[in-house]
Amino acid sequence: MAEWDREAPERCCSYLALQRRLPVLRWLPRYSLLWLQLDLLAGVTVGLTVVPQALAYAEVAGLPVQYGLYSSFVGCFVYCLLGTSKDVTLGPTAIMSLLVSSYAFHDPAYAVLLTFLSGCIQLAMGLLHLGFLLDFISCPVIKGFTLAASVTISFSQVKNILGLHNVPRQFFLQVYHTFQRLGETRAGDAVLGLVCLATLVGLRVMQGGVPRSHGVEPASVRISRRIVWTVTTARNALVVLFAGLVAYAFQVMGSQPFTLTGETPQGLPPFRLPPFSTAEGNSTVPFREMVQDLGAGLAVVPLMGLLETIAIAKAFASQNGYRIDSNQELLAMGLTNLLGSFVSSYPVTGSFGRTAVNAQTGVCTPAGGLVTGALVLLSLAYLTSLFYYIPKAALAAVIICAAAPVFDARIFGALWRVKRLDLVPLGVTFLLCFWEMQYGIVAGILVSGILLLYTIARPRITVSDQGVLLMQPASGLHFPAVESLRDAMHRWALAVSPPRGVILDGSHLSSVDYTVAVGLADLLQEFQRKGVPLTFAGLQGPVLRVLLAADLAGFHHFPSLEEAKQAHGAELLPKASENPPPASGLIQ
Repeated sequence: MAEWDREAPERCCSYLALQRRLPVLRWLPRYSLLWLQLDLLAGVTVGLTVVPQALAYAEVAGLPVQYGLYSSFVGCFVYCLLGTSKDVTLGPTAIMSLLVSSYAFHDPAYAVLLTFLSGCIQLAMGLLHLGFLLDFISCPVIKGFTLAASVTISFSQVKNILGLHNVPRQFFLQVYHTFQRLGETRAGDAVLGLVCLATLVGLRVMQGGVPRSHGVEPASVRISRRIVWTVTTARNALVVLFAGLVAYAFQVMGSQPFTLTGETPQGLPPFRLPPFSTAEGNSTVPFREMVQDLGAGLAVVPLMGLLETIAIAKAFASQNGYRIDSNQELLAMGLTNLLGSFVSSYPVTGSFGRTAVNAQTGVCTPAGGLVTGALVLLSLAYLTSLFYYIPKAALAAVIICAAAPVFDARIFGALWRVKRLDLVPLGVTFLLCFWEMQYGIVAGILVSGILLLYTIARPRITVSDQGVLLMQPASGLHFPAVESLRDAMHRWALAVSPPRGVILDGSHLSSVDYTVAVGLADLLQEFQRKGVPLTFAGLQGPVLRVLLAADLAGFHHFPSLEEAKQAHGAELLPKASENPPPASGLIQ
């Protein structure tokens, strides 16, 4: 018995570790019939949304429509086992589809290989706990990218609304050719596309106007509210179904005024290895060349996928009162893409729109994704022959209504009020993304990095005159800041006549490095040559240890600012309750 007691804590720790790696073990033992009912409802509702969106997003990615469905079911099953959010759904999204279009050359082989490599990268990041790298992509860069993506995705569907063909995909060429060829507009596509667009917008507005339940109400009112909510939530499926029936009716009558999706291969995708080479004309492109061709996509696609998923998961976790594990989310995403590449999926990520539908329907666990995944598989197995009649104009309307709300112009006003300098990385990212997505993202990150480094290289130094100059750096001093500190010392103390003694108040200094210690040693020598003191006060333990280890000649440190002031023979600083003296200067 004693031996069992000793082993029990170890078994408990092992089970907790297993729960961290398999979050399904946390909620499955407590699963109830009520949860099953709500998960079934949420799964069906999301499934009715994901099928038409998957077909539409494949068009954005430049791939045959079936690849959208191939990408829509693996994440549902994997996330049920490994995900830490009850609300998140993984699958194709507008932004990820646009990135795939930019890097995969509209070639399914490149898209599937990109999925495999992205999954490997994301898995490695999760295992190595490298999720913190996402923190270096600032919010203005993300917003700039999403704003540009919203415009790019929405305008890319104008050609399908108008029924235009052979329009280039590069944004500026696309704008030019679309306006140049307005005279070639197909009336049938334009009318149907605008009707679908107006219907989707109307149903979306109607959904936002559905009142919440207040207290006890008649059953008829509850049923009516549920019907309206269901219809407006499944608006994509209903509009696509309506457009398909209209197109089929014209086909039966012997005329077809719409551009149709066309033949879609029926059946489930074959389970096979990702393509590590591909045929191009009469030659074969080997794996190494394919990787070189993917280029920056191997960094941009996995990072943006992770960023989108974790941002969505955190938003809904905060809203619904639970926590997520970012590194576990990386594992779930990585395994989804890795396994998805074996069924011809292109890279997927968390979908904000479908996650919102999932949460609003009252999903209780990630098991709702099992129902969504099953609906996608049923569509692939039995409904692909019906996809032939879906007009491209209807799918274009679905994409525009999904992408347009992403454009949130309020961010410009928010940054103007909070910190105007953040408009620079946002503007750089936004404008360059119209040229090439990767250039916009990389440029935005670089600009954000430069702004961050500038604050490190030019820390704020408050200078006040209390009979002796008091200099107070506001944060840590690192090697880029040595010249800024040296310039401040020269300007305020050594370059004046007569030279002034200085107290360097280190009470706000959190860290210094070796280069700073060397720079302070040089400053001490310069002050000694001028015959004026440079004294240090209030240094924190880690900073003091570094400077003592550097063995600075003439280094004098006082635990408090008052003692340093007394050593200089100046007046004591005012008490905390008194008004501080005005600063003589502020070095930024």
